[in-house]
Amino acid sequence: MKTVGILGGGQLGMMLAEEINKLGGEAICLDPNPECSASFVCKDTIVSAYDDLDGLKKLGDASDVLTYEFENVPGDKLRYIRDTYNIPQGIEPLFDSQNRIREKTNALNHGLVPPRFKAIYSMEDLEAGIKELGLPCVYKTTELGYDGHGQVVIKKMEDVELVKPFLSGEGILEEFIKYDFETSAILVRSKDKTICFPMGINKHKNGILDLCFVNKELPVFKKIKEAAIKFMDSCNYYGILAIEFFVKGDEFYFNEMAPRPHNSGHYTIEGCTTNQYRELAKFLLGIPLEEPKLKSPTIMKNILGFDYENMKKLEENENIYIHDYHKKEVREKRKMAHVTFTNLTEDEYNDKFKDLFCE
Repeated sequence: MKTVGILGGGQLGMMLAEEINKLGGEAICLDPNPECSASFVCKDTIVSAYDDLDGLKKLGDASDVLTYEFENVPGDKLRYIRDTYNIPQGIEPLFDSQNRIREKTNALNHGLVPPRFKAIYSMEDLEAGIKELGLPCVYKTTELGYDGHGQVVIKKMEDVELVKPFLSGEGILEEFIKYDFETSAILVRSKDKTICFPMGINKHKNGILDLCFVNKELPVFKKIKEAAIKFMDSCNYYGILAIEFFVKGDEFYFNEMAPRPHNSGHYTIEGCTTNQYRELAKFLLGIPLEEPKLKSPTIMKNILGFDYENMKKLEENENIYIHDYHKKEVREKRKMAHVTFTNLTEDEYNDKFKDLFCE
């Protein structure tokens, strides 16, 4: 029986641990919170900061393999555990994704097309970048930005004032893509094969993923899957990788990537013949991967704190699945749960459930 150590004990670690257990393995996690989501299903929880070397050693010593569900582990600590313990994914995809300039440069160098971008270190850089890329454009901090944090859409020159608080650090200015929709390619690669989950349409609210509609295979999805698989192979990445793309007509643009399970892949648990957590667990445990197939039109609704009580009005049945993350503190924009609706189209969702949740 293999033991998988998970760096991070959030909901992604919780759902990964559930699949590890089902496959006959054991999971332990490291998290600063003793009552983190993953603690409810892991064999053990090591309570430690992510940059505490003693905690990382405890996790590594107790595990056969290590993985991560949290992106912002300091690089020097990652290099230490890479050289000391078994991380089948390696740390390269995590390192490449931790800085937006490095991430987009890497995408460009390996065959994907990101929006045009410029590194920003000063007001002079920002003004020159706006002149080159045009308005509107988007300023982002290069590190620690997620769910819309550290981002400013610059629609007019007066909006530059909103960027000033961030200019003490490194930033990136990106061309604003007027895309039709966003989608995610979620891949798992082993030594023997690479699989890609069915793709859907992601819809955001205030910079946070709100809904994911997975129904039919659009022609552009095939092109994106082929490009994503080539990218993963070119970078020599293993394990799981989620890549977000902006889609405009037949064109698609790399937005960002995450070498961990992804919010937009929650739907796979009930919507597909296998799911992102199970296939990552198989990779970590050395079990052959399975090609996923969509079972029915499926919709995933992300539940933030302001909708947590509304979610409880739903009744679980064969087509409605509620995944509670067991977080004690309910905050307005905190991810508290998700709901998966199967055998349901977007129009049917809007008719039956849209009014239940906050706009």
